[in-house]
This record gives sequence, C-alpha cells and structure tokens, in this order.
Amino acid sequence: MPNYRRSDATGGTFFFTVVTYRRRRLFDSLEARNILGKVVRETREACPFVIDAWVLLPDHLHCIWTLPPGDSDFSMRWSRIKSTFSKRCKHLFHVEAWMNASRKKTRELTIWQRRFWEHQITCDRDYRIYMDYIHYNPVKHGWVKQVVDWPFSTFHRQVRLGNYSPDWGGQNLDASSPCFGE
Repeated sequence: MPNYRRSDATGGTFFFTVVTYRRRRLFDSLEARNILGKVVRETREACPFVIDAWVLLPDHLHCIWTLPPGDSDFSMRWSRIKSTFSKRCKHLFHVEAWMNASRKKTRELTIWQRRFWEHQITCDRDYRIYMDYIHYNPVKHGWVKQVVDWPFSTFHRQVRLGNYSPDWGGQNLDASSPCFGE
C-alpha cells in the first residue's frame, strides 16, 4: 500500500479537495447535503477543527481547515467524514455493479474517490489565494454567474464578516484578480 506524504504540521491550516466517485453529482440531493453537514458537525464535536472556508458543489468540495495546536491529524477527520457519510448514504448512492476487487478488499463503497488532495497554507498570500479559489469555484464551473448566487459556500459568512463585498467574483472578474493567483 502506498505511503502518501502528508504534512504533519500541528495546528496548521490546510486547503482540501474531496471528490465523489466518478464525479457523480451526489450533492444535488438535499438529503445528501443535510447528511454531510450533520457528519461534519459530529466530526468537529469529536475532533475539533475550524472551517475557515467551504464550498460544496454537486460532485466535489473544497475547504480550508485550521487544526488545533498540537494536532496534525486531518486524515483521520476526513476518514471519519467520508466513512460515516458513506454508511449513512449507502442506500442512496452505492452502485454494486461498480465494485471491483480492490474496492471489495478495502470495503470501500462507490461514493467517494479514494484519498483527497491537500495543500498546507504557509502564508497570508497563500491563504487569500485559496480562500478566493474556494469562493469563486461555482462561477469557474459555470453553476452561477456571481459568487453570491451560490448558496453552498462560506462566502456569505465572509461577506457578513466584511472580508468580501457581496458583488465580489461576479461575471466581470478578470485574470488579474487574486483568485487566479500569480
């Protein structure tokens, strides 16, 4: 089994991408969104972390988390979120015909892609770029023309906090915007 290199920075801040199996649009379902929200809340109660940013699209999600001082185990948290969600949604989304020998051996369902992608945030500029990327993602994928129109995002919380204006990331955003990096 591969040994993937993961950051072990305690109390670190991380950007994540998590994708559904075969990019199925599971989160078009209100029931799936509600179950995911409940599972994330339960995980945060048992193993605290701060959600700095989050966007949920039909087939994937992006988020930024900050872990508590002395804690670096984001993998355990993702494992808990993905496995608990899978158990609760098996009846909705698991497709037995898609099971292969590898998935059977590891007892995986056909709900999430294996693993996830993570990037450790190392500075304020990095944080801003990923924060913008997360919030602009629904526009990038063509789901909405303006960031404010996507309901499944922490953008609305960030507007209330004064970190974005409500019209940020509309259809007139250009390539010089911070959300595109440098």
